[in-house]
Amino acid sequence: MSYPVYNQSGEVIKEINLNPSIFAAKINEALVHQIAVAQMANKRQNLAHTKTKDEVRGGGKKPWRQKGTGRARHGSTRSPLWKGGGVTFGPRNDRDFTQKINKKMKRGAIFSCLSDKAADKNLIILENFNLPEIKTKEFGKIIFNLKNALSLKNKKISEKTSEKSQKKEKNVDLKKYSLSLLVASDKKIADLSRAGRNIPGIKITNVNSLNVLDLLRYKNLILTEESLPTIEKIYLKNN
Repeated sequence: MSYPVYNQSGEVIKEINLNPSIFAAKINEALVHQIAVAQMANKRQNLAHTKTKDEVRGGGKKPWRQKGTGRARHGSTRSPLWKGGGVTFGPRNDRDFTQKINKKMKRGAIFSCLSDKAADKNLIILENFNLPEIKTKEFGKIIFNLKNALSLKNKKISEKTSEKSQKKEKNVDLKKYSLSLLVASDKKIADLSRAGRNIPGIKITNVNSLNVLDLLRYKNLILTEESLPTIEKIYLKNN
């Protein structure tokens, strides 16, 4: 499977053969949905919690005597029948929402997402990601150079553009573009994260941490050329 490789200036410098088992696999939408739901369930925090009649404060004394008052029998004001009493069948924080994710299924879902991005040309293979300085400006220059490959859309599209706006286009200005970008590399992740964390719509992660939710959430994916053997080593070692 032939695929173009870009340099940091946004130019196609060569083509490489991607592994068809990873980037040209059969897309299984049902499997992707199942893994995405399981991943969200595993991230779910169980915060809702109600107290039973045994946990509510007070109510140690019997409200009134058993007989002779003409009123219903009650043993404690902590009963669910009373205001301020315990809750019957309320949510408890000991409930477990986690779902087991089979390794083979997870791998198949990731292959489906990567294949879908490659088919839609939303996958960008970058020769390398070398920053002269660990600064947001340097990181933004690389993304700005790739704007055509990423098919970035301007937030405010006007029919008439002045000469001033055309001059500004030469400068790095990512604020006017709608970014939805996942950058995955296996080296210098700390430096890349530090340089790109202030740019909205971009997430930097390690190739070891690729997951279905991130691949679904972000439209475009940038992979460095040197990370491709790492992906094959991780996800094809048990195939």
